[in-house]
Amino acid sequence: MTFTADMLKFDQNGLIPAIVQDISSQTVLTLAYMNKESLQKTMETGYTWFYSRSRKELWNKGATSGNVQKVCSISYDCDADALLLMVKQAGVACHEGSFSCFTNLLWQSRDKPELPAAAPESMPALLNDLYLTITERRRTGDEKSYTRYLFNAGQDKILKKVGEEAAETIIASKNHAAGEIICEMADLWYHCLVLLAYHDIKPNQLLRELSDRRK
Repeated sequence: MTFTADMLKFDQNGLIPAIVQDISSQTVLTLAYMNKESLQKTMETGYTWFYSRSRKELWNKGATSGNVQKVCSISYDCDADALLLMVKQAGVACHEGSFSCFTNLLWQSRDKPELPAAAPESMPALLNDLYLTITERRRTGDEKSYTRYLFNAGQDKILKKVGEEAAETIIASKNHAAGEIICEMADLWYHCLVLLAYHDIKPNQLLRELSDRRK
């Protein structure tokens, strides 16, 4: 059966919600809206086009920023009134500099359910997830939380730990101990993320700076 846009149920404004998901990390990137024209342009070009409800016009994701989304597949749900786009995300998806638009945690269960094995996370998604955990511990961690302890101790304590972990990474490198390098650098990256959170700087702002330098 040949697909046509007439098979979908657009709302009274001629729009349909489109969920965009990164195919590598499985991270939900954003929720946008399409009309028939933007959907057609998406399928023709292989890159996402949406309809801006505020500007009343079509827009090509990443046309100015370079953070384009190469479309791998488009699916519609059982009611044919919503779309799911699997994409390869270049750079970040959110205009605020985050890999995903969904970075503001509203609620989180204290349980830790066992999750099925997933595809390896992309570096931006992994750093963003760890950063969100750090910020959550900062707000709600109990007295046993090491992360909350660092924030309560203040910037000098955080800076001291960054320095210590950097020094230990150097020693591990001088000893040519690959396993120790990985462990010490993981500690260093964690404390660097704590420092970013202390200043309310998101990791994707750092990744964007690195991306700009590469260009």
